This record gives sequence, C-alpha cells and structure tokens, in this order.
Amino acid sequence: MATQLSDAELITSLQARVKELEAENAKLLSQLADCRSHEMEKKVYVPDERGGKSKKGNRKSEEKIEKMPGYNTRFMSHHSRRYVALKVMYFGKRFYGFASEAQMEPTVESELFKAFEKTRLLVGDKKESQYSRCGRTDKGVSSVGQVIALFLRSNLKISETNNGNSGVVLDEQHGEIDYVRVLNRVLPNDIRIMGWCPAPVDFHARFSCLSREYKYFFWKENLNIQAMESAGNKLVGEHDFRNFCKMDAANVHNYRRRIKLFEISPTDVRYNDNQLWVIKIRGSAFLWHQVRCMVVVLFMVGKGLESPNVIDILLDTARILRKPQYTMASEVPLVLQSCEFDNIKFMCSSEAGEALHVHLVNECQIYQLQAAIFHEALLNCVPLSNDQSLLHFQGSKKKVSHVPLMSRPTEPSYEERRAKLNTVA
Repeated sequence: MATQLSDAELITSLQARVKELEAENAKLLSQLADCRSHEMEKKVYVPDERGGKSKKGNRKSEEKIEKMPGYNTRFMSHHSRRYVALKVMYFGKRFYGFASEAQMEPTVESELFKAFEKTRLLVGDKKESQYSRCGRTDKGVSSVGQVIALFLRSNLKISETNNGNSGVVLDEQHGEIDYVRVLNRVLPNDIRIMGWCPAPVDFHARFSCLSREYKYFFWKENLNIQAMESAGNKLVGEHDFRNFCKMDAANVHNYRRRIKLFEISPTDVRYNDNQLWVIKIRGSAFLWHQVRCMVVVLFMVGKGLESPNVIDILLDTARILRKPQYTMASEVPLVLQSCEFDNIKFMCSSEAGEALHVHLVNECQIYQLQAAIFHEALLNCVPLSNDQSLLHFQGSKKKVSHVPLMSRPTEPSYEERRAKLNTVA
C-alpha cells in the first residue's frame, strides 16, 4: 500500500512540479516567439516585384501600430528578452490592492503593466511573460519590498531559453536596459521600482520565496507594550492559524504556517508626547488577512481587555473549533517590508538610484507639509464656550463595552465551509 503524503510533503511536491512545468513552458514560449518573429517579418517586409522590400508595406504596418492604443506587444516578439525579478515599492492608500483580478481599479499591478507597455519592455502578453508576484497585498496596504518576476525586453543578444540562467550580473556599463530608470520615469508617484536582478527561468516570485516580513505601525498611547510582547511571542513557531485569518475554504486546505520572528520596538517619530511603535513579523508564508487579525488581538491584550493567554486559546484549534467574530486591524499602517530569496540580489544603477532617492525625499517632504497644515488646523480649532462644556462633553461619551473573545458569536468552521461548498458544487 502506498504511503499517504503529509500536507507539507504534498505542497513541496506540487511546488516542485509547478517549477518543472514553468521551465517547460518557457522553452515552448521561446519556440513560439521565434515562429511569430518569422511570420511578422514576412508580413512587415513585403517583397516588391523587383525582389526588394516594399517601403510602402513598412509604412502601412508602422501607421497601423501608431494608431493602436499603446502598442502591439506581439510585434516586439523578435526582440531579445530575459527573465528578471523586480523589487517594487508602493504607497497603498489609493489602490484596490496589488493584484488586478478583483476587477477594481486602480491596482498596483495594472499600473505596472501600463508602464511595461508604455516603455515597450513587455514582449508578448501578460500570460506569455511568465509573470509571478510574491504576495497579494490587500486594499490600502503598502510595500517597500514586493517582488515580481517576468520576461522583459533585453539589449543582450542571447537565446531566449537561456535568459537568466547564466547567473551573470550586468549593470548599465554592459549595455543592458536600465530597468529601474526607464520604468520609474513613467510610473505614478506612489509606485517605484527599487531594483532589478536577472533570474533563472524556473524562478517564481511566490513559490521561490523563503520568507516574508511585515511591519505594522501604531501609536503607543496607553497600550501595555510588555503584555503585547508576551502575547506576540506565543505566535512564534509553527501553528494552525485558522482563528487568525479570513478563511478561504475553497482554495486553502492547510492553515499551518510558521512565524520565524516577532518584535515590538519604538521608532524615532513622536507627536504630542505620543510615540510611534512598530510590530515586526516574519514568516515563511501568511494566510489571508493573517497579520491584521493577529495585530488586533494584540491590541486587545495591550488595552487590558484580554489576557496574553488568549493567544494560546485561539491557537488550540482542537479546543476552539470556530473563530470568534472580531474586526481586524486597519490596513493603512501595514507594510510588506521584504521578501527573501536565494541567489537574488537586486541592483540599481547610480543614475537611477540618485533619481529614486530624490523622489522619495520629495514625497516625504510633501507628506510632512500636509501634516503641518493639519497641525495648524488643530491649533486653530474654535474653542468651546467654557471648560465645563468640554468636561460635560467628555463625560457624556459612551464607553463601548468589550465582549470577551471567547464569549462572542463564532464563524463557521473549516469543515462546515467545505461541506457547504461541496453541497453547492
């Protein structure tokens, strides 16, 4: 009788198979691109009666391309291309998440592909580019270390199937396209490419990632940092985090994840005697909304509404079969800080790096100016008639009573969700 694979072994096996299929797909795409290149040359360079190449045919083809919105990426298929990884920064406030599948605009991904087309770096369509992303951050979430990978046009005259396999790291002195500089010229101000790196064709921005690190910023106010730290340390290690996420029973069957690091530390930012702190969480992978769910429970602990032991209780999925209902923490302070890979070292030319630095400094100054204006508005608020009315106003505010997590209504369990999906199917 065959031995049944564990969930971890099955995932590892499937990931390995995905890489094999992607490598095979890259080879087939290379052959397809060569065929299309020959076909396009025949259509564009039409022989005239004297055996020459008709300039009229060329002009008509060029005019047709110019009339199209953007440009025809298939016309670029005769160009050399290489597989590259890009490190991406974005300020998430105005975006409906990173991925564009949600049919809501704008997304970071849609803006990136507009830039690829505008700079004519994209060869073929999105599917043919073997595109992958490390994470799907939610609406409003920012990143300074998101990673994507895809085939882009290259100045190197090398075989397409070998793109990225040589391991040679080139800079602008070797004649390669300065991807950072070219893309940052056309991207909106709240998105920037931080660096690029040649990648092997079997590289996958999601499945090749060793770990991801998130940061969550918050004002200390009256929070008990020591209690939050005690509770947060209980999250470290491998656990079933189904009570700390938004459950996706249709696509996720294993809710075990490993948290490698948990830290809480102060920043050097203060406002009105209130200090900005940051939670740092690093893990091999994360579930849907996992970080925001963990953070809001830590805030309950910090306010003295829950004991640090509530973490142990929620992690005991044999005891807590259903997740208590609670609202997750705000998405705005959450930042995807970094994504770790083997043998991927991002680089940036001196010219692109200087321009990037100037841009980010300018953006910081713009937001500081906005903060100064709001601070002026705060100083110029119309005062109440007297101090007594202020005291009366403060005293009349109703305090929202906290319902202990273990006493709250619960959500359907994973088994109940799966049974419902099977019934619908």
